[in-house]
Amino acid sequence: MKSPEVAPEIVRFYTETIDEADRLTTTADGRLEMVRTQELLSRHLPTPPARVLDVGGGPGAHAGWLVQDGYTVHLVDPIPRHIERAEQTGATVELGDARHLTAEDASYDVVLMLGPLYHLLERADRDQALAEAYRVLKPGGLLAAAGINRYASLFEHTAFAHLYKEPMRQSIGSILATQIHDGRKAFTAAYFHSSEQLRDEVAAAGFGGAEVFGIEGPAWSLLAATERHTGESLIDSPMFESALTAARMAEPYPELLAASSHLLAIGRRPA
Repeated sequence: MKSPEVAPEIVRFYTETIDEADRLTTTADGRLEMVRTQELLSRHLPTPPARVLDVGGGPGAHAGWLVQDGYTVHLVDPIPRHIERAEQTGATVELGDARHLTAEDASYDVVLMLGPLYHLLERADRDQALAEAYRVLKPGGLLAAAGINRYASLFEHTAFAHLYKEPMRQSIGSILATQIHDGRKAFTAAYFHSSEQLRDEVAAAGFGGAEVFGIEGPAWSLLAATERHTGESLIDSPMFESALTAARMAEPYPELLAASSHLLAIGRRPA
């Protein structure tokens, strides 16, 4: 297979700047993302021991619980540090690229793409990754693909009290207008989807019944702001439970998708 062709700033970010293994466990909004992703996936997954291909699965945050639940998981990621950590989950692992999967045609029951789409800035690259997911899925197989919401940076930097600074206003304004973060400061290079765009990209790749869910729901930034400015963990708090409840209650209302931090698209390869 081809070696992973990952932008250098993405490699640096996940190798030197952030420990992705901690992101979903050390903050309340990270924990909210983890809990909601798990419960949304669990609604749609086939029963174990279905075969799951976790593309861009990082250090194995989701592979770990899927293995524990009895699924057969193979994880592919372009970052060597992630592969080393993911080996500890019990999944088989492979250094690889979402656009050039080594899996055989129609060989998996489920393909997870919970990171690749927002690190592929060009539509052609995202289309190629989705085409690969379609290729390796069995007829009737499930795709779950995540995106960062177009407005997530606006909510996040309001929560962190950054927007009064002119350089930050310019940076966030650029993301809102272009849907791209250039990766020069803080976060790495990324594409920010609207819910309509994410659904349409999945549908255009041939997946049937494409629908999009808000992962964290509309109250995640309140959770992040309170935790950051009080210095207290809210992971086991009534406020966390309220934010989780808000995410569940918001699901029937598509206009609230724009308030979530991450989006999850669900679709199936036609049988």
